[in-house]
Amino acid sequence: MGIVLKQSFKNTLTIYGAFAIGGVNALFLYTSFLEDTYYGLVTFLLSTANLLMPFVAFGVQYTILKFYSSYKTKLEKDRFLSTALFLPLLIAIPSGFVGVVFYESISNYLSLENPIVKEYVWVIYFVAIATAYFEIFYAWSKVQMQSVYGNLLKELFSRVAAMVLLFSVYFEWISVEEFVWYLSGAYFIRMLLMMLYAFYLYPPKFVFELPENSIDILKYSLYIILAGAAGTILIDIDKFMIPQKEAIALTAYYSVGVYIGSVVETPGRAMAHILQPLISKNINENNMTEVASLYKKSSINLLAVSGLVFLLINLNVTEMYELLPEKFRGGFWVVLTISIAKLYHMFLGGNGAIISNSKYYKILLPYGVAMAITVILLNHYLIDLLSIVGAALSTLLVVLVFNSLKIYYVHKKFKLLPFTNKTGLLLLQIVIFYFVFIFWDFPFHPLINILLKSICIAVPYLFLLIKFSISVDINMALSKIVKK
Repeated sequence: MGIVLKQSFKNTLTIYGAFAIGGVNALFLYTSFLEDTYYGLVTFLLSTANLLMPFVAFGVQYTILKFYSSYKTKLEKDRFLSTALFLPLLIAIPSGFVGVVFYESISNYLSLENPIVKEYVWVIYFVAIATAYFEIFYAWSKVQMQSVYGNLLKELFSRVAAMVLLFSVYFEWISVEEFVWYLSGAYFIRMLLMMLYAFYLYPPKFVFELPENSIDILKYSLYIILAGAAGTILIDIDKFMIPQKEAIALTAYYSVGVYIGSVVETPGRAMAHILQPLISKNINENNMTEVASLYKKSSINLLAVSGLVFLLINLNVTEMYELLPEKFRGGFWVVLTISIAKLYHMFLGGNGAIISNSKYYKILLPYGVAMAITVILLNHYLIDLLSIVGAALSTLLVVLVFNSLKIYYVHKKFKLLPFTNKTGLLLLQIVIFYFVFIFWDFPFHPLINILLKSICIAVPYLFLLIKFSISVDINMALSKIVKK
């Protein structure tokens, strides 16, 4: 886990820095500098673009991770990467044509409940294109075992751009309408920067000749499109569906709660960038002993770190909301529900990478379709019943059921489980800490309360983590920090 932990640590620092900036944006700047309607509009446009992105990318970002390490010569790699760059155009060009022809009908449908959406529908397509090619070039760099720069761009760049643009709105340098346009442009700049870095790591020599296993590549891409889309649907479908049922401003309120709860998955996002290509490499080399080791270590490490983040978020959430404008408060249950879903997802470790990079990847097609249909049906019912809390509950239910099925499937096919002999002890520790500290409050300013309570939680949590040797990797990392 050496290279995994090293790059994961750097990626974690980047992501937490990005989340800090994003937190300022989501919790303070958007809520203060934009009207609720425009905040909801931006959330809707970007979430819908994310829903479209997997189809535009044609699954190529996953295809690169799976197949690249199987090629041995430079010519084979050049053929493969050249093909990978042009595959998305098979979707992007026809869908763009359809969008132009039926633009009026599409924009009328999306703006039925909220007319403000109509004149910005074009943003969805162009941001989807930019994001799709960013992910492809990012995968290009990941297979060179370099994930830090791409992670910096993915997590930090757009948030910094949004912050600069929000202040530009505040100082009246640009209008709110121009904010939407410039933010869309930032995604294209990010894509170009990622492309230049990917080409620097592995200079392309375009070969207009299909790889020998082009049929396998095409099949894999077609299957993985729905798998990628299913994951994106789980994340963003609620932000798409809420404006179809409620005022678009509620999307902004929901987005704040989801943002806070999603901080729990930060360590997993950091580790996944380097863990995926490593699992793919070991599966291609049939080194299942190392795959099993990566599976268990990633699970216990992510559960330990994300467990602490889960506690810090949920045990301080009341104080966090006190810092926001009153109309954005009241999202306690959204935060708790989303953060439980994210924590369970972290518990899976490298589960998804094992399936998607193995010969059993085709199971992701029915799995993805079933997951997407389930979350949409639950949203239709629960949003009407419980509003934005219903949307969060839909996400949690789908994550619990379908991630449990993934654990069962990997065990059935590979005889692998993510549990270690310390998993139960760690889960018990997280539960006890939550119910002990949920009743603790200090009579001070919310910021002081958050600081004091976080210290009271983190110190004993880390002490017990070391005392019971929950994770060998974490113990080694902490001991190095103490020595320094």
